[in-house]
Amino acid sequence: MEAGPSSKPRKVPPGLIEQWKACQAELRARLVIESLTEIPRFVAGADACFDEVGGRVIACALVWDRRERKVVDLAQSVRPLEFPYVPTFLSFREAPAVTEAIQRLSHPFGVVCFDGQGYAHPRRCGLATHVGVSLDVPAIGCAKSRLIGTHEEPGIEAGSSSPLTHAGEQIGLVLRTRSATKPIYASIGHRVDLASVRQVLLACCTRYRIPEPTRLADIEVAKMKKTLGFENSELGKSDPHPAP
Repeated sequence: MEAGPSSKPRKVPPGLIEQWKACQAELRARLVIESLTEIPRFVAGADACFDEVGGRVIACALVWDRRERKVVDLAQSVRPLEFPYVPTFLSFREAPAVTEAIQRLSHPFGVVCFDGQGYAHPRRCGLATHVGVSLDVPAIGCAKSRLIGTHEEPGIEAGSSSPLTHAGEQIGLVLRTRSATKPIYASIGHRVDLASVRQVLLACCTRYRIPEPTRLADIEVAKMKKTLGFENSELGKSDPHPAP
């Protein structure tokens, strides 16, 4: 979990944005959309937090047992924060630590939920797609807020949903996981379809609007932040700024 010497993230080098765009295009080209054969019993969740002052990013991944409603595995990662925040390229800050945390899990899982976007991204490659394709695991994006797209308000009852669309394409779902609460913004990451996304997220929401795997990962990241003494930390991984 060593991050190495702490330092503030350096400026983005010239040409790197174009490299990132090319990387997103390559990952997007490898994205697979398919149905899950069943709702997995074991669902992973991942979240991350930044220490802008110390120049670090921490990530937590866990496996939640849907039947027993408990965490059965937990892994962490701390890595240097290499670059400042650039809108719609948030995954390049998070992915190394998040990927490492997921790879450190020893318990098998059927799908991983990310606190962030997947296909619902200007270039169709948010964190859930970035990491899901890189690791070739079924992945779901589950964001608390909208990055891009338009939608009708879903019905007030739990399970109601409406399409999230952008440039004439459905890029996700606006899903009400609990009655009379704010909806979440769900999208394909990799090796799932929207029907599977909906089924998994509703199956993983118990008392809260956020699915347990990502909600519990968020709690664990907050604990790590306190233990490590992070300053000026940022929690919550929905990229707040769409592309210009």
